Amino acid sequence: MATVERCQVAIAGAGPVGTVLATLLAQAGVDVVVFEAGSECAQDLRASTFHPPTLEMLDRIGITDMLIEKGLKAPIYHWRDRETGDVIDFDLAEIADVTKYPFRIQCEQYHLSQGLAEGLGKYPNAKVRFSSRLLTFEQDADGVDVAIETMTGIDKLRCDFLVGADGANSIVRKWLGIEFDGFTYPERFLTLSTEVELADYLPNLCYVNYVSDPDEWLVLLRVPSVWRVLVPTDPEADEDYLRSDEVKNGIFDRLIGEGKGKDVKTGHRTLYRVHQRVAKSFREGRVMLCGDAAHLNNPLGGFGMNSGIHDAVNLFEKLLPVIEGKADMDANLSLYDRQRREVTHSFTQMQTKANMAMIKGGQDEAHQKRRENMLAIKADPEKRRAYMLRQAMFESLEQAAAIT
Repeated sequence: MATVERCQVAIAGAGPVGTVLATLLAQAGVDVVVFEAGSECAQDLRASTFHPPTLEMLDRIGITDMLIEKGLKAPIYHWRDRETGDVIDFDLAEIADVTKYPFRIQCEQYHLSQGLAEGLGKYPNAKVRFSSRLLTFEQDADGVDVAIETMTGIDKLRCDFLVGADGANSIVRKWLGIEFDGFTYPERFLTLSTEVELADYLPNLCYVNYVSDPDEWLVLLRVPSVWRVLVPTDPEADEDYLRSDEVKNGIFDRLIGEGKGKDVKTGHRTLYRVHQRVAKSFREGRVMLCGDAAHLNNPLGGFGMNSGIHDAVNLFEKLLPVIEGKADMDANLSLYDRQRREVTHSFTQMQTKANMAMIKGGQDEAHQKRRENMLAIKADPEKRRAYMLRQAMFESLEQAAAIT
């Protein structure tokens, strides 16, 4: 009879959320196994913004200094009007009294995942298993039996708790049968990366720019190696066409000057759909959901990965006392579910929708009112501070902590 591997916590998914949770658990002495379907941590054009409270959380596991070293400090971010050229700027230095990190760090998320996955190797009580895909699981009153597909067979694992940090298409969420309510934006989003220095063409450009426009809004983000350009696309257009040189040239012609697009080389042309969805529950019995497995939102504001890391830290704080026999399982894990699910609805979903409305609205009366509102926020020190604390995600953490 095959030996069944045993651990206290099993985590599906070796992205930022799964590796953060695994590191917190490993440092606390918990036996943890992370299994990842891919052969390595994904290296793609996903999240790249780390907000101040997230940097504080990551400092607990000793990874923030690496992100600062590899990334770019972005204390200032812009809301820009493409048609008028007007810029509304916000400087996080104004909230330096509440955080030791009054800036965003622009750094590709895979640096975090890779760094933590490698770091887990130094803990005898932690394992990271790549090319290992969760097939099924079954829980009972005392634990969870997990079946994992590898290249050579099916491995069995028995754990006390299972965490699904396995992304938007979470197999953990699907097997639990938890509804994933919300909607998908009709337009697909195209992300282009280029080494061309856009600041040479666009005056007063900072590292984080949300560019409003009635016809083609943009997000311009700088990471150490490239500029990332995010644009909406025609829902009816063919995918190959949307990745074509013709489309790429047109985007950069409109961005840096007519006829210049053909000279811009791109490293990536990634097309994806964007969702606003929240799982009906983040927990069932001994199985929990974190990050994209539990909630999805549009990328405006950089809340996706950050809120997932906040999930992981919250879950760790609820789960460790249970493992140590110091807290009731149902009470603590239900509190995790309430705090993170309710704040996802009350903050993350609402704020990202508001950010989308601000950036994509045409030059109509509603858009003008939103712009006037932003200018009023900028002009009022008290409102400006509250807005920056909200966009930096401090408000969301306060909301979660108030939920009992």
